[in-house]
Amino acid sequence: MASLRELRNHFEELTVDDRVGNTQATTCQEASGPRPFITRRVFQRSDGSLTEWHARHHRKGLILQEAARAEAVSHLLLRCLWMPWKLNWWIGGIFALGSLLFAVASVLSLSPALAARCSLETLSINAIYFAGSIPFTVAAYLQLFQAANVTPLQISHAEKSGRIRILGWKPQDAGWLSCASQFVGTILFNFNTFDAMIPSLTWFEEDLVVWAPNIIGSILFLASGYLAFIETCHGYWGWQPRSISWWVVLINLLGCIGFLVSALFSIFLPGPPDAAMVTLAVAFTLQGAICFLVGSLLMLPETALEERSPDDRQHSQISSQPNSR
Repeated sequence: MASLRELRNHFEELTVDDRVGNTQATTCQEASGPRPFITRRVFQRSDGSLTEWHARHHRKGLILQEAARAEAVSHLLLRCLWMPWKLNWWIGGIFALGSLLFAVASVLSLSPALAARCSLETLSINAIYFAGSIPFTVAAYLQLFQAANVTPLQISHAEKSGRIRILGWKPQDAGWLSCASQFVGTILFNFNTFDAMIPSLTWFEEDLVVWAPNIIGSILFLASGYLAFIETCHGYWGWQPRSISWWVVLINLLGCIGFLVSALFSIFLPGPPDAAMVTLAVAFTLQGAICFLVGSLLMLPETALEERSPDDRQHSQISSQPNSR
């Protein structure tokens, strides 16, 4: 069993103040990220200290920090169970619900005996898939709404206008592109899972109304997952196992890959369906759903990290010494 220290290191992040808009930061000393995006900046305050800005944490209103003590991990896990005043908590919870329904439907599809014991036929299992697609769309929209209405970096919260953006348009922002791609993908999954309940479709009709939305939605999901990953890693690849945000985007990316592989095996061809292809398609759907479930649940402690005590906040600077330059 892992020690408390190992668990702490698993969730630990670089301790910096991420709310640049509310600090006395004056000069950008460094800007980096996977081209053409900027996902990380280092600012120098008027007192010479440095503060770091990360795109994902700015977009989601989070603070970069570390768990200072081993026992903070258990407190963190307890705190994240009930945070309904945080939009990120709702996003994670609703995504988890959709993922759970997809996982349940996949298990029932892979186990006909279990489905029969529950008196569920194929139509009922497809209905569970459709029900799971609804929370996916709701959570994806909430995430897009959040990205569309984030306070611009150069504007303080006090100066922020009261205009509400329904969708926004920020093609230069990796986070917004990730959320927009995912939202469109979830809508396609709504059509895909609903059309799968239509009886007596020919193989061509199934490819047109079931498989086409599935494969396009899966491609958009993969694009969304990779954009979120590079936004967090500040590069095309990164290894940051001490960051809970890195685990969130990595596990979600693996879920996106699972959904795409499932879609590739789900194509309808003339003649009777291939049992092996059907099994592989459902198995990868299950793998993707489990990954999304874990990634969604990890968003809850990621959100709980935001709430720190005043004693923790005083350590949030990278350096308190004036920069020699």
